[in-house]
Amino acid sequence: MSLWGYHNLALNVYFLVYNIFHTNYEECLITTNHNLYASITLSTLTGISLSKEFISVPKGGSASNLNKTIKLKRVRADSRIGPHNKTILSIIFGTLLGDGYAEYRCKGNGTRIRFYQEGNHLAYLLYLHKLLADLGYCKSTIPKIQKRLGKKGVVKNILRFNSWTYSSLNWVQELWYVDGLKIVPSNIGEYLDPLALAIWIMDDGSKLGKGLKLSTNSFNYSDCLLLVKVLYDNFYLKATVQSAGNLKPQYHIYIWKESMPLLCDIVEPYVHSSMKYKLGK
Repeated sequence: MSLWGYHNLALNVYFLVYNIFHTNYEECLITTNHNLYASITLSTLTGISLSKEFISVPKGGSASNLNKTIKLKRVRADSRIGPHNKTILSIIFGTLLGDGYAEYRCKGNGTRIRFYQEGNHLAYLLYLHKLLADLGYCKSTIPKIQKRLGKKGVVKNILRFNSWTYSSLNWVQELWYVDGLKIVPSNIGEYLDPLALAIWIMDDGSKLGKGLKLSTNSFNYSDCLLLVKVLYDNFYLKATVQSAGNLKPQYHIYIWKESMPLLCDIVEPYVHSSMKYKLGK
């Protein structure tokens, strides 16, 4: 086959994948440069993997074998290419505002997202794990509950899992971390949509009086002010930065009670049933 023939094949494969996973180009936040991804597809035609498992007809087999799973070799992080769907980016940015962590892995030359919850929030993390597994971003194996010794000798149940490692998520790690310290990206407003806000609340929100508190203790005062501005700019939610009352300067964000009805309308469709108590439900 000629080079032009391979190029057409790559383009056709790319648009097939694109049409399956990105029916609306506006859902793709990274790029809509089709020629770029066609060229990447051309260079990696033999290494494309659409998910952890790929169904195919084995050599010498027949269509009757299609119900059998063919295991492929693990795909390198630098072979997992974007663009990433808006849904997964909303989940990632929402959890990074909360308890999530973007870990750069030198050995894998890529970034993975680490998810963590403890205590009564395990049902939420299992829900989040299923969401990511269905999107093809982590193992389908249900994570096991582990024990951890907490303060004053209290034993806590914890649950954690990781996404797959992607070199195409390195930009996320670079955006959120400076010298190993997690910060709020200056362009957070571009990614804080209703789903991301719901994830943030489920991760780090708690009911406080007739309002809602977001535990932003790990962020500095300027970061918290930026988040308050974005909450108003994106959703017309009124909030203030308050001292967390610790010896070391720490802050949380309080969403006013008058904004709670609007907040509930925005995020309730995305909030797991085990977390609706945070909205006063």
